[in-house]
Amino acid sequence: MNNASVLQEEHVPIKSRIWISIADSATGILQSLVAASALTYYFVKLRGLETGLAGIVWLCFGIWNAVNDPLLGYVSDRTRSKIGRRLPYIRYGAPLFALAFILFWIDIPGSDGNQTLLFIQMLGALFLYDTLYTAIATNIYIMPYEMAVSNKARSTIYVWKIIFMVFTIIVPMALERFKPDVGDAAGIASFRWLMVGFGVGMSALILVSTFFYREKHFAQEQKQPAFLTAIKECFTNRSFVVFETISFTVIFAQTALMQGIWLYFDELQVSGLPLYVALAAGIVGGVLLWINRRDKWGIKASTRTMALVFAIGCFALLLGGRHVIPAAFGFLCFGFGFAGGMYLIPLMNGDVVDYDEHKTGLRREGMYAGINSFITKPAISMAQWALLAIITAFGYDQTLAKGLQSAAAQTGVLVGWVAPTGFLLLICFFALALYPLAGEKWEEIKTQLSVLHREKERKYLEAHGYKFID
Repeated sequence: MNNASVLQEEHVPIKSRIWISIADSATGILQSLVAASALTYYFVKLRGLETGLAGIVWLCFGIWNAVNDPLLGYVSDRTRSKIGRRLPYIRYGAPLFALAFILFWIDIPGSDGNQTLLFIQMLGALFLYDTLYTAIATNIYIMPYEMAVSNKARSTIYVWKIIFMVFTIIVPMALERFKPDVGDAAGIASFRWLMVGFGVGMSALILVSTFFYREKHFAQEQKQPAFLTAIKECFTNRSFVVFETISFTVIFAQTALMQGIWLYFDELQVSGLPLYVALAAGIVGGVLLWINRRDKWGIKASTRTMALVFAIGCFALLLGGRHVIPAAFGFLCFGFGFAGGMYLIPLMNGDVVDYDEHKTGLRREGMYAGINSFITKPAISMAQWALLAIITAFGYDQTLAKGLQSAAAQTGVLVGWVAPTGFLLLICFFALALYPLAGEKWEEIKTQLSVLHREKERKYLEAHGYKFID
């Protein structure tokens, strides 16, 4: 477009920024309830599924993720439609997502205490739910790349996503206060309806959100490589392989800590208020710290520091989790860790994709998101299995009411809750020393990519009536 007077700076409307962040948060809340808190508690503690069988469910489920996550990411990159590559999966998947979530909480007649029926219900619903979750969550995750071309416009989206991501931690923890006790039929029925309500409500927010943002369609024009070639190129990216150590561990940590917290407050009888205050302080302080230190320390050093602080929190709870002060310190460290997971990991992921573009000339966010899920989703299964296996080994009795476990079982809850996560975080601290995207050489590549992006952005924006702003 030759008439510069009609050009305008690219701008993402605030309603679009808020609604994509709401959709991201709503998806995360349901996923947290399924993968990191309520689901296993419901089937094991309230419905009577044996801990060993529940562990097998999660291990079997991990196998399915070896197929559906990379495949759906690849399909998303190659989708062509009038409303874009990503939007159809979010909009039309949302109602099915609600139905799949509801299937967890349906009381099948004769299933209480029936190990076969409970096993089939949990496994079958989990397979269906996760397929829809992957289709929706993957495309929400990479939607900012489709909503805006300029980095300046994209950054305005990420600020809102960070704000709303806090709810994915707060809401599941708040619901912990509403969980019923073993044998409380009326309480269990109310809990079911509460979960059904959350499924419908969150899915409705996801569906409604799709009418407040849209994609730019130019990315559909890029030719994508074949499936196996795309996978191979991901794994030949050394930065991606190292990045996956922390990506896997953060998902493991979020799953284990959110799941174990329900058992922790049940059996250790520690006052929750000071711990939640410490967690909130850690999250707020962590976001401020990582935003302020990101450029001065660099993404690599910041992420290594986050992993170390997170690990210290785990070991503080392992050694002193029966007492308020060391437990509060552990929760404070958890807050810094969760904030780092929300803020630093996506930025590191962006660098990995940038480096892939430097090598291949293509933007392949969908494929990388799919492979990332392929690697990290097993962390959900492993975290669930590890917690269940450890508490069983320490003599945990799932038939007892809250607070009646033996001293050994209480120790098992602490060990299963934080020890595996703590050791994984320490491994990440050392493994990230091998992460190559740091230093002068990487800054030179980033500068080259920045110049390339600015030229691509300038041509595309000005061809579509926008003004490019440096």
